Amino acid sequence: MDPDQRIPDYLHGHEGEILDRLSEWVRIPSVAGVPERAHNLVRSAHWLAAELRANGFPTTEVWSDAEAPAVFAEWAQAPGAPTVLVYSHHDVRAVKEQNWGQTAPFAPVFRDGRLYGRGSSDAKGQILTHLWALRAHLHTTGRHVPAVNLKFLIEGEEEEGSPGLAKLIELHRSKLDADVVIFSDTLLWRADHPAVCTSIRGMLGAKLEVFGPQTDVHSGAVSGVAPNPAFELSRLLAALHDQQGRIALPGFYANVKEIPAQRKAELAALPFDEQNWLARSQTSAVVGEEGYTELERLWERPAVEIIALAAGDPEGVARAAVPQKASADLSFRTVEGQEVLAVGEQLERWVKENISSGYGYNLSLSIETSQEAYRTPDSPVVEALARAMARGFGAETAGRMGNAGGGPAQLLASALEVPVVFFGTGLVEDKWHDSDESVRLDVLCAGAATLAYLWEELGAGPSGQQAADSPKNEN
Repeated sequence: MDPDQRIPDYLHGHEGEILDRLSEWVRIPSVAGVPERAHNLVRSAHWLAAELRANGFPTTEVWSDAEAPAVFAEWAQAPGAPTVLVYSHHDVRAVKEQNWGQTAPFAPVFRDGRLYGRGSSDAKGQILTHLWALRAHLHTTGRHVPAVNLKFLIEGEEEEGSPGLAKLIELHRSKLDADVVIFSDTLLWRADHPAVCTSIRGMLGAKLEVFGPQTDVHSGAVSGVAPNPAFELSRLLAALHDQQGRIALPGFYANVKEIPAQRKAELAALPFDEQNWLARSQTSAVVGEEGYTELERLWERPAVEIIALAAGDPEGVARAAVPQKASADLSFRTVEGQEVLAVGEQLERWVKENISSGYGYNLSLSIETSQEAYRTPDSPVVEALARAMARGFGAETAGRMGNAGGGPAQLLASALEVPVVFFGTGLVEDKWHDSDESVRLDVLCAGAATLAYLWEELGAGPSGQQAADSPKNEN
């Protein structure tokens, strides 16, 4: 436990302002992929740029090279100290307002320690955590500039799979030099048990359409002889897994490595209670691949999910017709050793070889928005972050965990040739991409304290006093 309470006290003393700033940003409906919301993505980017300037950043830019604007900021006045590039996103997922029970999605409400609203956790809250960490760092150390050199790259297309990020990096590569990337779009394990995320899974989306009759046909006229694509699609989907819960594509596991003993031990050290997990995740039951623990399945093994399924007349008055088409959207989660292009080829071969005669099909792969799995290499920054998390969350130690979702970490690591280290303040119970998304205020404050401690440790050294004595840059 850290006896020095200056940073936590500073943050708790500003909880009202933290809520006000986050609420103001959440009110901007910066929804990704919805043309009528595009102007709000521009407003969101400029809101963040103004907030960065207000927090002392001498350089802030809004980049409009992609479909949605990105925000870049730089405060680099600590000679000899490391340069940290913070990556996150300001776009949010689309909403079905009628499903929200706590509040309207863009009318934030603070209730029972949580701020409700779309983007409160994913990922606007995570970004503001960095800004308040910086304020706490400067206030409690008496510095006029940060102890590390900070850059921010906050994109506006992450919820669509970051299709423009590679181009954005290529166009602005000279401004993005750094020693490490802090990737802030991930989850924590539990609020009372901090853990450093050291891996994320890759992602490949696919859409499978199966065709039967040339048009919807009255079942009373053709039932029993017409090919029903809903049955055929259901058969294919059921065959994606074998009896042990393994994905049945030939060659799918060829390059999947067995989980190292150290990683197994790290995950086993995290407290896991099935009933607690079911309550937090609202998943009702634990299923999956045999032979692995729940956390190993979640973070270290690949998976596939059906995320949309349609055939016939799912809404409105039924027409009693055999449908012309049935479709399913699939999401593959890959792990270290796999390549998404190879997985896509395996799926293409499998569907071609297993589709029944009498049916047509179309399989489309979302290659442009696919993402490779990534594991953080051994790095002193990881150990420093673990120490900072223990202090920030008031724990003895911080464990190790993974992230079940994906993100452009491999793209950032390869394009910038630096390690990517993960730190986020989301929890599974924050309900990302779901109705009533929310964030815990105490977790945001603990996350901000973590980052403030991290900047202090990373900036310590011969250049620390020189950086502290530098005059504050005026905007």
